[in-house]
Amino acid sequence: MVRDIDIARWRLRSQHLVWPYVGSAGEAVGSLLAVQAENSSQAAWAVASRTRNPDRADLATLLDDGAIVRTHVLRPTWHFVRAEDVGWLLDLTGPRVRQVTGRQLRDTHGLDERAIDRAVAAVMEALASRGHLTRKQLAEELRERGVQGGGQMPVILLAHAELDGLICSGRPVEGEHTYALMSERVPAPRRLDRTEALAELALRYFTGHGPATERDLAYWATLTLTDVRAGLHQVRDRLDSFQHDGRTFWHAPGEAPDGPQDPGGHLLQILDETYRGYQDSRWVLDAAGDVPRTREAAIGMALVDAQLSASMRRTVGRDHVRFDLRPYRALTRPQLEALDQAARRYGEYLRLQPKVTLL
Repeated sequence: MVRDIDIARWRLRSQHLVWPYVGSAGEAVGSLLAVQAENSSQAAWAVASRTRNPDRADLATLLDDGAIVRTHVLRPTWHFVRAEDVGWLLDLTGPRVRQVTGRQLRDTHGLDERAIDRAVAAVMEALASRGHLTRKQLAEELRERGVQGGGQMPVILLAHAELDGLICSGRPVEGEHTYALMSERVPAPRRLDRTEALAELALRYFTGHGPATERDLAYWATLTLTDVRAGLHQVRDRLDSFQHDGRTFWHAPGEAPDGPQDPGGHLLQILDETYRGYQDSRWVLDAAGDVPRTREAAIGMALVDAQLSASMRRTVGRDHVRFDLRPYRALTRPQLEALDQAARRYGEYLRLQPKVTLL
């Protein structure tokens, strides 16, 4: 019988958070299909932590070259996604998410469809004439072109244009995110018809995130259960499944891990795919039920043997990185050693001395 902890361990393996890892940042992103990247610096570790030799230059080079883009797709937030996947993913998931940004622009910022079109056209003109621009630079361009709107309006407008496949991330400038024309960064996007796209989405999600449920995928990709089931129907013969807690869990063919895996500890952002990649069955990460089921108070989490053991807050100093942990239960010496090992690996990636503090 499969238990919650078995599923949680299995997901660490599917997501390459335990040995044998993958060889590169590109493999990590491709395996997961998309990696939530709202917090770009911590999201970079979400990618690197799945590789054998975490190196900041690995993902940075791919972003600079445009082999991976950071853009709004799947849900109303940023994701890292390979250039070869961004076109069909936007075609499939963009329209429903774009309804959200469109409603925000209309209801909160008072823009009708004509005003939205004019504002997007102004963004496109600025990027066509000046190249890759930061959000601040684009906000200035909008004002100069007579597009009014402060606060969060430019942020939502840019997300709206991203979801329409018009713009995406450009080359980072001194670590700052920029925007560029999608046609420049991804000149020949891969396209799939809707039936093919639903099948590919289902196969790659359940392979890269499984075991998971239909509702997990519906949440992850902002799709209806009808769409998810249509895609799953096409690829179910390439997947395995089992029943647990009254639900069907789908996964790549294979068996559950037979025990703890290496490494035993992980220090990750709360937006990491091992947490945020699910909704229906997220709490297999807390089989004991020790974690309050409230809105997350911290931006990080500490896992030991695939279970949430503490909230985590990362603070980067001049020569060190500090991880403040607030345990959900008393941690044993082996568990603390596993988290110390995770901190050392993270510190090596940042080239900073790690410090772990229990609160």
